[in-house]
Amino acid sequence: MEKEEANAACKIYVAGHRGMVGSAIVRHLQSEGFNNIVTRTRSELDLTNQAAVQAFFQSEQPNHVYLAAAKVGGIHANNIYRGQFLYENLMIEANIIHAAWQSNVDKLLFLGSSCIYPKMAPQPLTEESLLTGPLEPTNEPYAIAKIAGIKLCETYRDQYGANFISAMPTNLYGPGDNYDLETSHVLPALIRKIHTAKVNGTPSVPLWGTGSPKREFLHVDDLAEACVHLMHNYDGNQWVNVGTGVDLSIKELAEMICAIVGYDGALDWDTSKPDGTPRKLMNVSKINALGWKAKIQLRNGIEQVYAKVKDTFQ
Repeated sequence: MEKEEANAACKIYVAGHRGMVGSAIVRHLQSEGFNNIVTRTRSELDLTNQAAVQAFFQSEQPNHVYLAAAKVGGIHANNIYRGQFLYENLMIEANIIHAAWQSNVDKLLFLGSSCIYPKMAPQPLTEESLLTGPLEPTNEPYAIAKIAGIKLCETYRDQYGANFISAMPTNLYGPGDNYDLETSHVLPALIRKIHTAKVNGTPSVPLWGTGSPKREFLHVDDLAEACVHLMHNYDGNQWVNVGTGVDLSIKELAEMICAIVGYDGALDWDTSKPDGTPRKLMNVSKINALGWKAKIQLRNGIEQVYAKVKDTFQ
């Protein structure tokens, strides 16, 4: 009963609650009995507006903050909207982290990304690889913004004693994902392209690159569980990788999705298009040692996602 009362009393602000990550965190918190959750839509609170963010924190005085708000996209969006991705992400994280410190928030968790690590960093990626080499050029602005967020948490801890931590998730998928082919990440884009090809009876699906890069995919519900676990069990200075510790090639992923969708056409790889980073596998030994491990198997997760979204595609 004491734990339930403590959970109910804890006031939590989830920034980005309408996004894939933020909405998953809200769902998981509610399942754990945390019902005092504060949220604001983009129209209610512009997170790039420093004065508005400070006024919000002074008014609401949350105990915990999950910083899941971000401007996000795949290779194409990251490469085209470079200035926007850098500016908006810098502003959002700087405003929230600073206002959280000013209003004496008990604890803040910042959500980064695996793209913070150097393009050619040794695999699997360890937390110690940060800033040891050049970044992947296509998403460098986004990565730099995320690195700045990590360093804000680290330096506010060093200088002010703020209990601010950071989690670095691998590639995500799940409920609330973006299926817009202009701005989506690889997994939802593949689901949509392959589904459309099946529905239209198209003999082949055009895909970017060679299919050889290897990627790791984490269900967003697993990430949400990991974030809440870290909020309650980790107070360390270093950021923490969150992933499955297992990867597969984009070609293998595409073939898995073909099998799930029931598409038996050909995959037509356009090798003139960029592949991105050759491999991004996370070393997750740190979070595993803290008592958390991913539960949702990739094929099962994609099957669940596809069953829910396939009727929504036009």
